[in-house]
Amino acid sequence: MFDVLIIGGGVSGISCALVLGSAKNKAFASNKKIGIFTHQKTSALQEALFNNAYGIPQGKLGSDLLIESIENLSNSYPHITQIPEEKVIKIKGQYPEYTVITNKNSYQTHNIVIGIGSANTFAIEGLMQFVEPHKKALPEKQRIQLKNIDHKVTDGIYVVGTLAGWRSQLAIAAGSGAAVATDLLTLWNEGTQTHSHDSIR
Repeated sequence: MFDVLIIGGGVSGISCALVLGSAKNKAFASNKKIGIFTHQKTSALQEALFNNAYGIPQGKLGSDLLIESIENLSNSYPHITQIPEEKVIKIKGQYPEYTVITNKNSYQTHNIVIGIGSANTFAIEGLMQFVEPHKKALPEKQRIQLKNIDHKVTDGIYVVGTLAGWRSQLAIAAGSGAAVATDLLTLWNEGTQTHSHDSIR
């Protein structure tokens, strides 16, 4: 049983995983089982070139950033289970026990974070009732989002990045993933507001 499974290895999903991973020494997070589906083939970063993203050198290719982010997550937080080359096709159950079914396996989890982009090809069974037109994309793009309030779709299910209704900017997607990570940390901390960052002091 996972405490959280993150669906999507792009900016928002990896950002969420990094913040959760960095909290490993906090008592309320030390025993949490975290997993991430790192499928990246449809990520918008595959064709991206960055010249305006905070902390990223000008001219950085999104395709390189995808590879480096997975390696960074693995090296920094090896306790997070990476699940590559599996596509999520169905979610069933209700909080606090969900089953995530892929094209190869099934997994049990208490919480789910979905960050797989806003293409209208979205087809995860069990979530289709939450699909609506994207409120911050051009209508002709036919983008979609999941209905949510402050990233929360329903109990135990969160959405991040463009699928949460945000615009397609790396900094926005990263912040969205980090925001949900701190929501989960707060949940695990029995509702006491919290976050996770390091200091040189």
